[in-house]
Amino acid sequence: MDKLRCCICLAVFVSGAITALAQAIESGPELKVVAFGSCNRQDKAQPLWNPILEAKPDLFIWTGDIVYGDTEDMALLKEKYRLQAEQADYMVFTRKVPVIGVYDDHDYGVNDGGKEYPQREASAQLLLDFLGEPKESPRRKQEGVYASYDYGEADRLVRVIMLDTRYHREKPGPEADILGEAQWKWLESQLMGSPARVNLIVSSIQILPEQHRFEKWANFPKARERLFDLIAKSKARGVVMISGDRHIAEISRMDVPGVFYPIYEITSSGMTHSFSNFRGEPNNLRVGEPFTELHYGLIAFDWDAVIPTISMEIRDTANKAVRSLRFPLGEIGTGN
Repeated sequence: MDKLRCCICLAVFVSGAITALAQAIESGPELKVVAFGSCNRQDKAQPLWNPILEAKPDLFIWTGDIVYGDTEDMALLKEKYRLQAEQADYMVFTRKVPVIGVYDDHDYGVNDGGKEYPQREASAQLLLDFLGEPKESPRRKQEGVYASYDYGEADRLVRVIMLDTRYHREKPGPEADILGEAQWKWLESQLMGSPARVNLIVSSIQILPEQHRFEKWANFPKARERLFDLIAKSKARGVVMISGDRHIAEISRMDVPGVFYPIYEITSSGMTHSFSNFRGEPNNLRVGEPFTELHYGLIAFDWDAVIPTISMEIRDTANKAVRSLRFPLGEIGTGN
C-alpha cells in the first residue's frame, strides 16, 4: 500500500494521522474517490453518511461548519464536537473512511469571524482533537490549522492543500488579508515545485465566484489576486479548488492570468440544511446550474483510462449525481 505523506509547515511528516474516533488513518492506494462536505449541524438529522459510504470514498474532507458552535464557551464547543463524533452513522463512517478537514466560521466559533476572535487558539485545538490529530503533531504548534497531504505517487500523486481562512483573517476590505504571512509562505512551499499531478486546494469560503453578497475571497481582492499570482508563479499542475459555506452547490470555472489551464472550483455546502428558498444569484463563472437541496461533493479520478479523467459531482440524499462535470486531466495541465 502507498504511504500517506503529510506536509505541514515547510516539511513535516506525521505518521498515522487519526480520525475523530482515534482510529489511525491507514496508508492506502492512490486516491480514486474523494468525498467532501460542509454545513453540518450536530443536532439535526444527518442523512448523507450512508450514501457517502456507498460511494466508496478513499478520503473524506470537511470543508468547514462541521458543527455549529458560535460561542466563546470552549466547554460548549467541545460538547458539540462530542455530539458530532458520537453521531451513530458518522461513527460507522469514520471507522471505514479516513477523515481530514478544516473549520469555517461556525465551528471556529463566530459567524463571519477572523483574527479578532479571542478563543482562536483554543478553537483550533478543539478542531484538531475532533479530527484526532496526534498530540505531538506540528499542526498543533502552528498558528492556524492549515495542512497538506500527499496521496499516491508518480503520475497518480494528489496533493491536498487545506487552507485556514479564519485564524489570520482580517476585516474584509481592498487591502485585507486572509491567510497571514506564515501561511502564505507555507502555501508557496506547497505549490512551488509540487510533484503532484493534481493539487487540490481546500478553502472553507469560495475563491472564484465574485458577484454574490456573501463571504468570499473576492471580498479580499488583494489576497485573492495574490493567490492567483502564486498559482501562476508556481507553475503547479492541476490546481482544482473545493469549498463550502454557501448552503448551495455549484461548479465554477475561471481563466486565471498566467495559468496555462482553466481553474475549476466545486462548492458543496448543505449536509443537514441548505438554501432551499434560494432565488438565484449571479455568478458569471458558473458551469451549469446550482443545486439547493441536501447534498455532498465528490471528485473521482479515472487513472486507468486511455485518457485519464477527473469527474466532479454533486450527489443528493439518494446518491444521485444531480450535477456533474467530467473532463480529461490534460485539460488542467496534467497530461502525460
